[in-house]
Amino acid sequence: MKPGIHPDYHPVVFRDANTGTMFLTRSTINSDRTVEWQTPDGPRTLPLVVVEVSSDSHPFWTGNKRIVDAAGQVEKFNRRYGVRGGQ
Repeated sequence: MKPGIHPDYHPVVFRDANTGTMFLTRSTINSDRTVEWQTPDGPRTLPLVVVEVSSDSHPFWTGNKRIVDAAGQVEKFNRRYGVRGGQ
């Protein structure tokens, strides 16, 4: 690896906005928000990144289906293109 061309790879805490679950990983992302994270050496202040969806809230991983506003989409389609009748 060439020195000086790679971004800083450091510990970051990600929090799921839907469930509040937090997990520690490493990333190159920066954040102005911070959180105290308990480590074996004591608490550490780490950058906090809030994500909308993680494996803790994604329907594929949880097995829960979310209700999608399908009725609203159908109504929008019918308003835009009209209802076909008499088939």
